[in-house]
Amino acid sequence: MIRVKVKRLPHGEGLDLPAYATEHAAGFDLRAAVEESVVLEPLARALIPTGFVFEIPEGYEGQIRPRSGLAFRKGITLLNSPGTVDADYRGEVKVLLINLGQ
Repeated sequence: MIRVKVKRLPHGEGLDLPAYATEHAAGFDLRAAVEESVVLEPLARALIPTGFVFEIPEGYEGQIRPRSGLAFRKGITLLNSPGTVDADYRGEVKVLLINLGQ
């Protein structure tokens, strides 16, 4: 198993650490580190903070992928899918969302 150090940023206080939602989940679930709801009008984009910095080991990458249920029900998906988190990136991971719905 590969170990990834996780740093929680101040605006991520109170959020659960990213974790597998089920025993056979392919990846961790991330939450938005926002104080208020974000409304995305059709075709609008938003960069959503996660409140975390991940120290991915050299030779690996992190990937951010959309959830199919959110895309199907709301038309919300990742604009750059999959989003890549490079091993040498040490800033906050943010998720670029777009509303392709109505």
